[in-house]
Amino acid sequence: MNNESCFYDIAPRVVRAGEATTVHVRPRFGHVAFDAETTYRAVVYPGEHYLPRGGDALAARLDREGDGLSVTHTFAGEQEHILEVLGTSGDEETVALRALLYSVADDLYSCTPYKGDVHMHSHCSDGRESPAFVAASCRRIGLDFMALTDHGQYAPSIESQEAFAGVDLDLLICRGEEVHPPDNPVHMINFGGSFSVNEAITADRPTYDAAVGRFEAELPAGLDADTRHQVASCHWVFDQIRAGQGLGVFCHPYWHVRHGYTPSAAVTAALFERQPFDAYEVIGGYHQYQVDSNTLQVARYHEERIRGRQLPIVGVSDAHGCHNSDLFGWYYTIVFAPELTQPALVDGITGLKSVAVEALPGESARVYGPLRLVQYALFLLGEVFPAHDELCAEEGRLMLAHAGGDPHAAASLAGLKGRCARWWENCRGD
Repeated sequence: MNNESCFYDIAPRVVRAGEATTVHVRPRFGHVAFDAETTYRAVVYPGEHYLPRGGDALAARLDREGDGLSVTHTFAGEQEHILEVLGTSGDEETVALRALLYSVADDLYSCTPYKGDVHMHSHCSDGRESPAFVAASCRRIGLDFMALTDHGQYAPSIESQEAFAGVDLDLLICRGEEVHPPDNPVHMINFGGSFSVNEAITADRPTYDAAVGRFEAELPAGLDADTRHQVASCHWVFDQIRAGQGLGVFCHPYWHVRHGYTPSAAVTAALFERQPFDAYEVIGGYHQYQVDSNTLQVARYHEERIRGRQLPIVGVSDAHGCHNSDLFGWYYTIVFAPELTQPALVDGITGLKSVAVEALPGESARVYGPLRLVQYALFLLGEVFPAHDELCAEEGRLMLAHAGGDPHAAASLAGLKGRCARWWENCRGD
């Protein structure tokens, strides 16, 4: 966390573009107190337009406010702004405070940024830990929503919810599964659907086969038999996910297995051409020796965007372990949505208000998606989310204690309920 966020309360940090806003600055500790004998002034440097230091910065109104200051300014456009408070004592002027703010248009100002992961596994398939442990670990690293998506299994995601039934949480635990239809290597995520697509296939295989056959008949000529079947199967699966009000995710098309990528290039091309899925896994859970696969997935995203396709995106860890494990927390999604509910998150993703984040250990985070969202997300990652993640870490530890049988953890969690919402209200000045 930077010095300004550690030593001062600065609010709001996110402001409405083009509207006069008063930013309140209060020192939290004596060593950064504003001296009564010092004369202060405030200037603003808008990030999208370079202003040489000294003389050409935009002057802002500054007032004393108790032991703090208030700065009033109209922050133009969607961009980052540098706010400097300069103090003069005698003949010398120095920078007393330098803080970053961000101005956004109404559609983003009305949304909250939520971090989440919709592709993870527990020991119920090929992961390492229990569904409850996975859910609690997600909160511990700063996620606001998650879904357990075990291979071919929907029940573990219900178990992750039931482990915290009756407990007041600020983590949204959603249902999910990774869908594996017969004779189809394409991996698909059912995020938030109200029923299991895997179980629907096994419960009535003749109905599934007949429906896939009808989809195959509608596909254009020129595709080989395997490609036709796999694409038709994907159509049926994604339709079923939507029928359950879920989000269907097309997973890791550049996963290199044994002798090549799976699925085949022909299947991937047909799926992008027809786009039966709701979201594309632009950043997937690859180990560091596999990062070329993410490079290709990002390149494909840009290629399809150049072709004019609107592509909702997610970033996922595909983690198979949470405790001292690779992948977990390396990749995730930020969704800009008006509320933390599964329908609102789905609407945010399908409405192109999400970005994928790649945060490999020891490296600066990289963000992928539409430019305006990427710029905003980078600001949030550097200036806002660190405090959010600290709040979440405490809740995550208590969730782990509850899952481990601590009879007092639920009451402690209830006492923390709503802290992240209040944190965001302060960031936005609500």
